[in-house]
Amino acid sequence: METTEKNIRKRIFECTEGDFNQLSLDIFHFQHQNNPVYRSYCDALKVKADLIKENRSIPFLPIQFFKTKAIKSTTFEPQQIFESSGTTGSINSKHHVKETLIYEESFFRCFGKFYGKIENYCIIGLLPSYLERSNASLVYMVNRLIEKSGSRNSGFYLNDFESLHQTLLNNESQCIPTILIGVSFALLDFSEIYRMNLKHTIIMETGGMKGRKKEIIRPVLHQLLQERLGITEVHSEYGMTELLSQAYSKKNGIFSTPPWMKILIRSEDDPFEINRKSAKPFIDGAVNIIDLANLYSCSFIATDDSGKLYPDGSFEITGRLDHSDMRGCGLMVMNLDET
Repeated sequence: METTEKNIRKRIFECTEGDFNQLSLDIFHFQHQNNPVYRSYCDALKVKADLIKENRSIPFLPIQFFKTKAIKSTTFEPQQIFESSGTTGSINSKHHVKETLIYEESFFRCFGKFYGKIENYCIIGLLPSYLERSNASLVYMVNRLIEKSGSRNSGFYLNDFESLHQTLLNNESQCIPTILIGVSFALLDFSEIYRMNLKHTIIMETGGMKGRKKEIIRPVLHQLLQERLGITEVHSEYGMTELLSQAYSKKNGIFSTPPWMKILIRSEDDPFEINRKSAKPFIDGAVNIIDLANLYSCSFIATDDSGKLYPDGSFEITGRLDHSDMRGCGLMVMNLDET
């Protein structure tokens, strides 16, 4: 099979379950050859690239590298640099995106897979903490969804809860399918002031209190939103600055991925061991992500999240890892950062 860069890129969004492992390997070799940071990491692990035959054996780059290194496969001037949010004094992650067109194809295709035609919806963004920054990947995505939806009521609502309330009432009265995408603290603030009984609106939380409120677990957040807004389910979006793909949950915080994205679970005791079996009905541990759309960055990322992986490939995020849980990965990051 041809494995040129052009061929690999074409196959990403045509990926099937049967092709996923081979395409993962092709992208691994491409990035191993063209990404200096990733190659140095593999060399530090004494990885022999030509001996890797399955994606479980591919080295996953600790996500902390995005805070101190430009993670780029091939040499290019990025069209966009997405940056994570952070507390004062913290180092934010940066994602150097070669072509925003790849990101757009990823999130448009993914949205269509889970929700159908974007033109069928009014898209509303309630993302105040993100809108305060011009380089948030989530704002970029929601803005493009708003533009493509074509609804005159689509748009961002920063802190104008009254206007948001009126828009939702208007859409409900006209039975207009609506998706309200919001950061957790803003959805809680809105729902505390305006109690509603929504029938035609999907509430989609993107997580995070961003220091505005005390962190609460997802089931409690969803219960509060359900009670206040009269809905039976809360949807969720799972993405991050370092990725170009998203997973969605339509109920109970159980996420599914598009065909070009996959979750693996690594041991919290040994960051280089992928958990394969469990006596439980799920595998739990630390979350690794394969994002094939991340062709010009790194497609194999060891995150700071903990989670559960179910037999059908769906997953749940259960919390964040303490830095002490990173052990070998963390030490490797510090050693390579010194070079």
